[in-house]
Amino acid sequence: MKLDPRTKLFMVFVVSLVAMMSATTPLLWGIRLTITIIPIILLVTEKKYASALRFFLAYAIAFVLAFYFLSEKSEGIISSLLIGYCGIVVQFMPAMITAWYVIRTTKIGEFMSCMQKMHIPDGIAVSLAVVMRFFPTIREEYSSINDAMRMRGVMLGGGNVLRMFEFRMIPLLFSCVNIGEELSAAAITRGLGGDTKRSSVIELKLGFADYLLMTFLTAATVIFVMYKYFL
Repeated sequence: MKLDPRTKLFMVFVVSLVAMMSATTPLLWGIRLTITIIPIILLVTEKKYASALRFFLAYAIAFVLAFYFLSEKSEGIISSLLIGYCGIVVQFMPAMITAWYVIRTTKIGEFMSCMQKMHIPDGIAVSLAVVMRFFPTIREEYSSINDAMRMRGVMLGGGNVLRMFEFRMIPLLFSCVNIGEELSAAAITRGLGGDTKRSSVIELKLGFADYLLMTFLTAATVIFVMYKYFL
């Protein structure tokens, strides 16, 4: 399912808005769960099976544990910590899943064309484009550092945790600085942020799936807000 970047940004806004509001009734929880499951299904349609499975299991386990400890009225420090941790996961993970889906399935050219159609200032658009490429690049860099350390025998099982942390974090910090500078230079080289209006070979157009998803998300948000605050 190929969605327009504008639809994806709208989905990030709606999911974040609903996830930040507390759910106190079965209807509100049903809406929250439905909105949370949508980006997971979209990850499956994009053949990101591993990411979809990890997100689903993490959210499902946190959701079940949070309700189990609350229903059992467990006491003690460990139970309180688990309830707090699971509650944070349930509260913030829907927005994280949606943002991850947007970053992994949106090309920079599509994103910049979307920003231009929405008349977003170039300073904001370029900054967001650099951020979108920054985190996936850091993830790849950390994977390479991790493989290099494994080849040298610097692993958690070796017993020297400080050595493992030092040999991974320090190269990663230097890589973060270099990657940020390289992405900024690449953005300037491609003419992003220039005075001349930027052209694009990508032609964005809202399709049936975009209108259907935005209509559903809008209706779900209106029902959630009306039922929570006005009924």
